[in-house]
Amino acid sequence: MKIEIEQPPLAIIVTGATCGGKSKRALDISRDTGLPVNVMDSMKVYRGMDIGSAKPAEELRNGKPYQMVDLVDPWEEFTVFDWLSALGESASSKDPWLISGGTVFYLHALREGIFQGPGPDDVIRERLKAESKSIGGDYLHDKLKEVDPDAALMIHRHDHKRLVRALEVHEQSGEPISVWHKRRVPILDPDKTLLIGVHRERQEVHRRIKARVVRMFTEGWIDEVQSLLDAHDPPWSDTAGQSIGYQRLSKALKEGTDPFLEADKIIALNRALARSQLVWARKLPIEWFAPDEGDRVNERVQSALDAVKEGRPIDPPDRELMARRRTV
Repeated sequence: MKIEIEQPPLAIIVTGATCGGKSKRALDISRDTGLPVNVMDSMKVYRGMDIGSAKPAEELRNGKPYQMVDLVDPWEEFTVFDWLSALGESASSKDPWLISGGTVFYLHALREGIFQGPGPDDVIRERLKAESKSIGGDYLHDKLKEVDPDAALMIHRHDHKRLVRALEVHEQSGEPISVWHKRRVPILDPDKTLLIGVHRERQEVHRRIKARVVRMFTEGWIDEVQSLLDAHDPPWSDTAGQSIGYQRLSKALKEGTDPFLEADKIIALNRALARSQLVWARKLPIEWFAPDEGDRVNERVQSALDAVKEGRPIDPPDRELMARRRTV
């Protein structure tokens, strides 16, 4: 699948850990600039998964100012290609983009480009899996070393999913997957991209995660899960089923156990997600602003908007603000 999106004059991206306050920060920027918020979240795209994905209030969706939510039903697959395609339809390349969310893979696709090689082939995949099971050992990794030594260096010998994909691509196209990856073209210009994060201390993020999960249960999350179970069988596609909490609550409802007993595990999973998001964020030139530094954020955004309008580069990331990064 080929995705073609024209680069915007400026991309303002509010990102970081779950429960950090991204949506509030993006809403403030939107109100100050008039730009709509394009939501960068792989779970908020699903209709009916409102409480558990912490969507913006209904009256703020559909471009008021949040868009890129409620795009498909939960039992439909939705990939990064689908999200990029929706972004291309939602955001005009003539205007600056305001993007908010914490889905790392989507942000990586915007900054680094995306692999656009041949699609999946179930026949090849099943054969490779059967061969691996029959021969055992490091069969897949050894096979990849023969056809694509560069990819073999990057993929762990136990990562069977990526090994199969690399071998599948080579068999389909006759070219190594490492060559395909070198053809990726970034969608965003790093010199015209402003990355903004909300800086909070570890214990504050943990407190906010716990408070959010408790609020979700109070607001009727269990009933939401039950309604999805009643609406379709199975209720979730593979991608939608990756959302934290829905599968655990679904299992409890099906087995007749108390769904409220899942709360502590869901809190722990959200903490793990926050950790992984911030570990990845350390690699990016994100400027971290405290929650009460709204005026400073608005000044930074306005400076970038002025620079683009005047045809000059935006200011480089502030090293002091970048140094505020935290691991949760």
